[in-house]
Amino acid sequence: MTDRRKARQRIEALRREIGQHDYCYYVLDDPQIPDGEYDRLLRELQALELEFPDLVTADSPTQRVGAAPLLEFAEVRHAVPMLSLDNAFNEAEVRAFDRRVRERLQNMAQIEYVAEPKLDGLAISLLYRQGVLVRGATRGDGTTGEEVTQNVRTLPSIPLRLLGKGYPEILEVRGEVFMPRSGFAALNRRAAQRNEKTFANPRNAAAGSLRQLDPRVTAERPLEFFCYGTGQVRDGELPDRHSAILARFRDWGLRINPEIDSVSGMDGCLEYYRRITAKRATLPYAIDGVVYKVDRLDLQQQLGFVARAPRWAIAHKFPAEEAMTVLKAVEFQVGRTGALTPVARLEPVFVGGATVSNATLHNMDEVERKDVRVGDTVIVRRAGDVIPEVAGVVLAKRPQHAARVRLPHRCPVCGSAVIRPEGEAVARCTGGLFCAAQRKELIRHFSSRRAMDIEGLGEKLVDQLVDAGLVKTPADIFTLTAARLAALEHMGEKSAQKLVMAIERARHTTFQRFLYALGIREVGEATAALLAQYFGTLEALLAADESVLQQAPDVGPVVAAAIAAFFREPHNREVISALREAGVQWPEQAPAGRTGPGALSGMTFVLTGTLTVMSRDEAKRRIQALGGKITGSVSKKTDYLVVGAEPGSKLAEAQQQGVALLDEQAFLKLLQA
Repeated sequence: MTDRRKARQRIEALRREIGQHDYCYYVLDDPQIPDGEYDRLLRELQALELEFPDLVTADSPTQRVGAAPLLEFAEVRHAVPMLSLDNAFNEAEVRAFDRRVRERLQNMAQIEYVAEPKLDGLAISLLYRQGVLVRGATRGDGTTGEEVTQNVRTLPSIPLRLLGKGYPEILEVRGEVFMPRSGFAALNRRAAQRNEKTFANPRNAAAGSLRQLDPRVTAERPLEFFCYGTGQVRDGELPDRHSAILARFRDWGLRINPEIDSVSGMDGCLEYYRRITAKRATLPYAIDGVVYKVDRLDLQQQLGFVARAPRWAIAHKFPAEEAMTVLKAVEFQVGRTGALTPVARLEPVFVGGATVSNATLHNMDEVERKDVRVGDTVIVRRAGDVIPEVAGVVLAKRPQHAARVRLPHRCPVCGSAVIRPEGEAVARCTGGLFCAAQRKELIRHFSSRRAMDIEGLGEKLVDQLVDAGLVKTPADIFTLTAARLAALEHMGEKSAQKLVMAIERARHTTFQRFLYALGIREVGEATAALLAQYFGTLEALLAADESVLQQAPDVGPVVAAAIAAFFREPHNREVISALREAGVQWPEQAPAGRTGPGALSGMTFVLTGTLTVMSRDEAKRRIQALGGKITGSVSKKTDYLVVGAEPGSKLAEAQQQGVALLDEQAFLKLLQA
């Protein structure tokens, strides 16, 4: 038997040597030995580890494959969110980005950027602890991803242990897993030979390969990796420039795209874009644009983030891929809010890496603007994962029989009337309480806390009830029994009984809540409260035409038209009658009539905190419409401080000065009084 001490020394030497050769091959693209010699070193290491299994470590080159298949992927919450990038599609948008950067940095003359190809792959986070790879995770939604540690370990271009020294105790490396063009072609050839389904494009192939529950399948796929940035870093420091960090990564054995370059100013960025565009077809991998990042980290910190994207980086996308085909028909789909979307049915065409037979036409304004007709030859555009769209018409190929696209007068799902308010692009079904396409969304809204407040009727249960055919309209909610509910999946007798009690409580509500719960377009909580106060009874509201509706406070032509259209639809009235017959009731009240235009004249108001029923801007408009005055600070002249959720320092100031306080309910009552 081999001497154990000598075996350990030889194993460690082989691992170092193999790691160095991996670095030369994958990072430097400069192999130092023939493949046969590399294989001999790996076999020698395997033999020694087989003889001394207790000397096997997780970062050994022999351990890239061998884990058992997973039942499912675990969730990983990113310590630092994996943000997406804003896009620019032309030179003007890129220059606008540079101008915004310089203005935020107090008009710096010229910014140093790092430019790199934007790979069309799958974003990955790699976590190294003391230089050893301990976790791999997908981007997911940017906050939470899936753990794919065993799968990323199979990629030869991802080091299991970092080279050298000086890396932080905890280092999160971010980059892109992709499939080279040659590997993609070979993978599809093998699939075709076995009569298996082929992949549409390298990105889909990479994503599907990395998300295999069996890492042995991933190991067979030709995946590669380039790193482009960092996430969390603890107990250690990195250089103060992005370009220097990437250079340091390269020294540690991490693979960097050789096309990455440092450029000066926007002219340098655009020159880089032109250079990569010219090389795009010859690159061994697919890209869909380039990315520009501010190089200095201190400037990145000053610029910060907006929404889900950094202000210091942007993706300059290549023009979308386009193709021509024939428009066979146009159908209208009804969305969950009742919006009708025209969808083009096309002769199948291969564009943007996928076969497309359907494309969106967005809305009737777009159909009319582009003059799209059935039978036309159209240009179809598809960029990445974006829904394909009809970009235009080839008029020279228009046949004589090409037919204009007509908006249907009736909803294709429920038969209710379709309206398209003047000046609006979107047409809508008016059967909100009845239409199957809108059913789930309406039931969720109807039962929500600020509407009928049916506790326990959550999103998943609504899905079950609708899918099982137990609830078709809101009135059906009040026919549910504990026995029916208990028979549903994940619904015990106790939960069923609680929900029945909540439904029973909801039969007794207020006119305001009931109106809001109906889901009438343009009628939010504030408008529902005004309508309830002004008309007093449901019967009076149902009898009102558009001119009468506009006499109510803050109800203009658009809101009045939406309300009138909703109540004109027989289906909606039938559901409302069914709700009343089911025992839904509220205390009757006398109509208040029109509030005087100067009811708050001479009064001064200050707002603090967040209002839930209306925005602060709307509250200001309402006060000013009634003659009141709005100021930004509390003083002895302030009559009322309107206090919303999470109030600021104005609350303490008002209390010190004895200013009257109004919570949101009291404020609404004052407006309605």
